[in-house]
Amino acid sequence: MSGLLLTGSFPKIGVSLFAWFALVPLLVALRNLSPKRGFILGFIAGLVHYLTLLYWLVYTMHTYGHLPLLLCVFILVLASAFLALYLAAFSASLLNLCAKPAICIFAVPVLWIAFEYMRSLFFLGFPWELIGYSQYNNLLLIQISDIFGIYGVSFLIVLSNAAIFLTFLYLTGKDWKRKAVTKRVALGSISVFALIIVLVLSYGKWRIDSIDRLVCSSPSIKAAVVQGNIDQAVKWNPEFQRLTTKKYIDLSLLVKKNNPDLVVWPETATPFYFLYNIGLSNMVKKGINDTGTTFLIGSPSFVRKKGVVEHYNTAYLISRDGKVCGKYDKVHLVPFGEYIPFNKWLPFIGKMVEGVGDFKPGIKGKTIKWGNYSLGLQICYEIIFPDLSRAMAKNNASLLVNITNDAWFGTTSAPYQHFSMAIFRAVENRRALVRSANTGISGFIDPVGRIIEKTDLFKEAVVTRSVPLIQMRSFYTCFGDLFAIVCMVAIVICYMLKYIYSIKLHKK
Repeated sequence: MSGLLLTGSFPKIGVSLFAWFALVPLLVALRNLSPKRGFILGFIAGLVHYLTLLYWLVYTMHTYGHLPLLLCVFILVLASAFLALYLAAFSASLLNLCAKPAICIFAVPVLWIAFEYMRSLFFLGFPWELIGYSQYNNLLLIQISDIFGIYGVSFLIVLSNAAIFLTFLYLTGKDWKRKAVTKRVALGSISVFALIIVLVLSYGKWRIDSIDRLVCSSPSIKAAVVQGNIDQAVKWNPEFQRLTTKKYIDLSLLVKKNNPDLVVWPETATPFYFLYNIGLSNMVKKGINDTGTTFLIGSPSFVRKKGVVEHYNTAYLISRDGKVCGKYDKVHLVPFGEYIPFNKWLPFIGKMVEGVGDFKPGIKGKTIKWGNYSLGLQICYEIIFPDLSRAMAKNNASLLVNITNDAWFGTTSAPYQHFSMAIFRAVENRRALVRSANTGISGFIDPVGRIIEKTDLFKEAVVTRSVPLIQMRSFYTCFGDLFAIVCMVAIVICYMLKYIYSIKLHKK
């Protein structure tokens, strides 16, 4: 039940209320189990959650990776099982460290945050749809992200689960680890949560008002996003290269009447090597000149170093006269898509994307200089990694831009999930965010997380909006995931103290 409720709190289902009590069934079931049994139960809950959350992997791998359906299902189960280990470890750790009911009110959220943060770091790192992301449309609540990041919102939600859990135990006369839950503990947990939620919502109201005032006094630009809606099945077919390029140019010419300062094309909008394929590159440059403004376009690129060709997933900033003003190379590459992790041990696994050779990562935090301002680029799923956007803002990026190609996901829940996470990058760093996606969802997000406008999936679209250029630095921009690190360190210290205590008992 917990696994299903967690999934239901995210898009497409998107009942964000589910998240506030989704963990209660699991916590109730864990009550008097051993850590070993708790690990198994947590693993089952995690497996149910990730199988239903990430089901779209099967569609992507089968449709575009051309893998057999049974193999795709096996890979989904394997990936879900790996991610479920974090929920299993959370459950086991809770039973291991939390001996008294009163401790649960803070032990539950602190443990949860520690393992969420670990999930973003270890192995390949995959912080997809952390529990806090379920609240992307709750403006007042998510404002604390500019202090605590996404993990602050996650903490609040899990704190709610802990308070409901302890109250439920008290009302039903059930115990925790053979210890009764008193009225004082139940009321105390509800009071703690109520106090914190009031403070969070009050901060949210104040912060929205203050940032709105800052936006009014800040310079702004007109940005246009172009959504070409190019079918992924034909995108890289040489016969369609010219048609694809012409489509993006024709759509871009439609925004000329709006006089935009910047036109943004999606990731690899040009299905060729820009600057290398002379004919198609000149076609793009002429289209830019005819539109009469600056363009930001996605394209594959390569460089030769000592006889070795290195490939990059690149975004180019091009002036109205066709000159390249700057470029950004994608830093966080997609495993098994843009490179093969552990290629030495897995030489038999081919990539799902087309191209020659593995892609190389660019430089973290590198921005593109644009006049007196700088642009912070994130390509594709880089937007789900908070530290990448933070590095851009810390390096004086005044505007965040996310270019992506979500055509891989079809009409599954993945494009909606992907878009929802982008909202937090705007709030954390107090920057407007412009997003251009090949098949959608494209859109504009303001510095408090409002969705100014977004497009529909699998439709051609050209949208122009005014966005502010802000240079202030939030607490989160300066200090990053300090809150999550503190939670993780606290758990490590608790385990160390428990170990030392057990040694002393053994000696006695």
